[in-house]
Amino acid sequence: MKKIELEIVALSHSITQTHSYAVVLGEINGLRRLPIVIGGFEAQAIAVALEKMQPSRPLTHDLMKNFLNAFSVDLIEVVITDLQEGIFYSKLVCTSENDTGSATSTVSSPPSTSLLIIALIPSTWKLVARATKGMSSNSANIPPTALPL
Repeated sequence: MKKIELEIVALSHSITQTHSYAVVLGEINGLRRLPIVIGGFEAQAIAVALEKMQPSRPLTHDLMKNFLNAFSVDLIEVVITDLQEGIFYSKLVCTSENDTGSATSTVSSPPSTSLLIIALIPSTWKLVARATKGMSSNSANIPPTALPL
């Protein structure tokens, strides 16, 4: 299945679930949108990362960023791999150098965590989707409370 490159275009309150938020992913050079519902903690952490704010102490997700840096692991891409019963699935594709050359690994991750990690790491990665079932070609599907980032 063809991969579709995406970017984070908005973060808003979810209109479908109370106390939840939606990260709206937009197709690069396209009109399709993919809203992913996430929890309040993840939404706050993504907002802090996207605004490049420095919290007074490291947050849990900073551990992952620091771990990747400490062991020279490069994040190549985040792939939204599937949509089952309204739940999205994602994988992190990473590469690292070792004595015998380069090794590529794929790690399953909740989409909210994957999106937070890419917000924390400089843009050396790609965000792509293979599960296009949830994508809409109508940009009007973005909730009116969505704020462009």
